[in-house]
Amino acid sequence: MPTAAPNEKILLVDDVPSNLAVLTSALEPQGYEIFVAPNGTTALVVAAKAKPDLILLDIMMPGLDGLETCRRLKQSEATRDIPVIFITARGETGIVVEGFRAGGVDYVVKPFQAEEVFNRVATHLRLSRLTRELREKNRALETRTAELTAEIERRQKVETALQQADDKLTAFSDLEASRGNLAGLIGNSGRLKNIVEEIRRLHAFASTSVLITGESGTGKELVARAIHFGSPRAKAPFVPVNCVAIPAELAESILFGHVKGSFTGATADCKGCFELADGGTLFLDEIGDMPAALQVKLLRVLEDGLVLRVGAAEPCKVDVRVIAATNADLTARIAAGAFRQDLFFRLARYTIQTPALRERLDDVPLLAAHFLKVFAAELSHPSPGLSRAAAAALQGYDFPGNIRELKNIIERALIASGGEIILPEHLHLLRGPASSGTPVNSVAKKAATERLPLNLADAEEVLIQRALDETGGNIAEAARLLGVHRTRIYRKLAQEEPTADRD
Repeated sequence: MPTAAPNEKILLVDDVPSNLAVLTSALEPQGYEIFVAPNGTTALVVAAKAKPDLILLDIMMPGLDGLETCRRLKQSEATRDIPVIFITARGETGIVVEGFRAGGVDYVVKPFQAEEVFNRVATHLRLSRLTRELREKNRALETRTAELTAEIERRQKVETALQQADDKLTAFSDLEASRGNLAGLIGNSGRLKNIVEEIRRLHAFASTSVLITGESGTGKELVARAIHFGSPRAKAPFVPVNCVAIPAELAESILFGHVKGSFTGATADCKGCFELADGGTLFLDEIGDMPAALQVKLLRVLEDGLVLRVGAAEPCKVDVRVIAATNADLTARIAAGAFRQDLFFRLARYTIQTPALRERLDDVPLLAAHFLKVFAAELSHPSPGLSRAAAAALQGYDFPGNIRELKNIIERALIASGGEIILPEHLHLLRGPASSGTPVNSVAKKAATERLPLNLADAEEVLIQRALDETGGNIAEAARLLGVHRTRIYRKLAQEEPTADRD
């Protein structure tokens, strides 16, 4: 025999008390919570308040009969979904049809057969549960569909906003845009427009080697990519190599490749970066730090276009455009014997200098707005924008870390603002405004007037520590102040790292 689901409620409506008693005594032991009403008027009130899961409703009642009571139940939003089973002493077809028209789902005929009542009640309660579950799932599906639709619309708006913003920017190819490499070429300053014009001129000279100079974080690789992807070599590879990151013992193999068995661990023939970039562009970043022995071999490849793999007997021909970049003063390194002059002249067939961001502060609002749009789009939020005060604060800052630092500042500000408009208090600026910035080599100049240890190594340690103190521990900026490469500071710090506790 069917049993009730937990907390299922049934409303019994009949003007004959004995009928109510019989139905109650039959249904209550099955676990149903029973409510009763002696007439249609009371039934409407009880149904609205108790929200029963099913109603057993007598048709023939004085006053408001069962048919009219059912019609009114179906007219009310609060009760229209409650299934109604009619109780009738007459099984004529006309009465049954009228009951269904009024909104009933079934009927039972007096005198009651307990088993029939149980089965019909259980069946319609189960159907009601299934209907509710289906309705809830449909509502959840509609809600999710609406959320997805809104998400699609929001992303389309972000894409449209980015496209509209890009109308004011300098773009070189759809491929570059998809890689997110337009940031450093955003702006309207004269310095940037000059670089853009130089890049466009170089598009027609697809074999000319180029040397890009400038501080760290000014977008040197970005300029190199713009040169490559706007040239006839665009469909061939762009292979970037950081000369500082190449282990000295593997440098030749990485650049020129090797053959199987040429050294321990060479288990197969391997192409080097030159062969991988064949037909395209090889970008050598931090070229000023390339080991002297490797400089000789690089010069030979640049002169004749022939690459000899480590351990190979015969060279292979490659067609590669080389673009090099450095933040070091190569003329000073040449004078110090650390860089080959002939290699410099071979690389610097054409030179481009990327300006520091403090030299193009008028571009800062455009760059900041671009980064805001990019980061907001990643979070599927509209760009909050910069307040005038925040824009002014950024334009009054000297950006020792250049565009890379601005990008980090904007990302952090977006998080700090919670997606709201960016205010000055959301900007994490490491130093004061440009007017109060410390010029390059100021630490060294200041040190000239102060007593330093006569031991050169100790003096170097003192100077580095002073630079780090002045820049809040920023190694890249400390290197800029001292006029040295940051790797020198890293090496010095590694040498000075204590092996035991020091006072």
